[in-house]
Amino acid sequence: MTAAATAPPVTHRRVLAIALPIVLSNATVPILGAVDTGVVGQLGEAAPIGAVGIGAIILTAIYWVFGFLRMGTVGLTGQARGAGDSAEVAAMLGRALMIGLGAGAALIALQWPLFAGAFVISPASAEVEGLARDYMAIRVWSAPAAIAIYGITGWLIAQERTRAVLAVQLAMNLANIALDILFVLGFGWGVEGVALATFLAEWGGLGLGLWLCRDGLSHPAFRALPRLLDRARLRRMGAVNRDILIRSLLLEAIFVSFLFLGAGFGDVTLAANQVLMQFLHITAYALDGFAFAAEALVAQAIGARNRALLRRGALVTSSWGLGAALLMAAAFALFGGAIIDLMTTAPEVRLEARRYLHWMVLAPLLGVAPWMLDGIFIGATRAADMRNMMAVSAAVYALAVALLLPPLENHGLWLALLLSFAARGLTLALRYPAVERDAEAC
Repeated sequence: MTAAATAPPVTHRRVLAIALPIVLSNATVPILGAVDTGVVGQLGEAAPIGAVGIGAIILTAIYWVFGFLRMGTVGLTGQARGAGDSAEVAAMLGRALMIGLGAGAALIALQWPLFAGAFVISPASAEVEGLARDYMAIRVWSAPAAIAIYGITGWLIAQERTRAVLAVQLAMNLANIALDILFVLGFGWGVEGVALATFLAEWGGLGLGLWLCRDGLSHPAFRALPRLLDRARLRRMGAVNRDILIRSLLLEAIFVSFLFLGAGFGDVTLAANQVLMQFLHITAYALDGFAFAAEALVAQAIGARNRALLRRGALVTSSWGLGAALLMAAAFALFGGAIIDLMTTAPEVRLEARRYLHWMVLAPLLGVAPWMLDGIFIGATRAADMRNMMAVSAAVYALAVALLLPPLENHGLWLALLLSFAARGLTLALRYPAVERDAEAC
């Protein structure tokens, strides 16, 4: 029997089994940041709080660049699984680990110029910068683990093992929290204690991830260097990852420019925008689960050369994504003011944020298409389309900013951002038929 003939059906239960652990995993992320801040806040000084905050932001931004490793690994591993090629599935794990560990080692070697450049872009007081450098000097030594976990996460998602992804995330966060309390409140190690807690948690997370991937590690193909270093496969992986990286950098440029442009309207508007940006983070956390499900199911359908299975996977995951978007839009409309009040106690920021709350109601509705289509295109490894459509989206955003900012000010800025969402969703939708052509039965 062929891989296409034996492919399991796409059901709502199967989609939820993939998506819900990712949603739960995402929900733990802000908890860790709050605990880091809360623990170091017990020291009674402002500088350690700022140092941990700025150090974590710099390292997170650097690691975020390597997010392509997760996305590229999902698509290529899922396609190999759909084709029934267990050797290539194992080899993809080996390649992902090589790239992750190698990239982390490069960051350790380049830490001084990277950190110096970061502080030029984001200057801080001498005391905060000194403490932040101490923090990053410890944490950077877990960069190989942190980046390799991206590859492991992608490999597990491709095989619908999102409970294992949740287990790794929970284990890292719980270990980090426990060690934070021990090192900072127990031993009095301050900022260095927070950094050491994260360092140990990330290496522990890698260890757990490798144990959960032991079926791939034990496959002979994982240790077969000629296969791991096969030029054609490495070129394909490199091309996919390169295009996803360019796409991600363009997306980041939109959000960074949004932050800088918003700062031009004053501190209160800037603070309000930062509060409202959390609504987008909530939307992303909720939709990620269904987008990740689309990645895995579409990749397997492509590998199995099963067009009907691909269409079914795209439709079922997108229907859940749309339902989640509608639910969030309704929640933001009904409870958005209360959410704002939870995030800030400043009366002027609360009032300013409410002026733009209607954009947050529209955000999930206009964002669901690009989020879900990103998942579909990642699974199909059509990274060049993602890159090109993101370039179009960035151009639409830039034009909208130029035209709308002068007359509408901050309203124009939010409208430009949402127009970029709509442009990306529309242009990717126009390219969707090519995805189905990729899955034509042989």
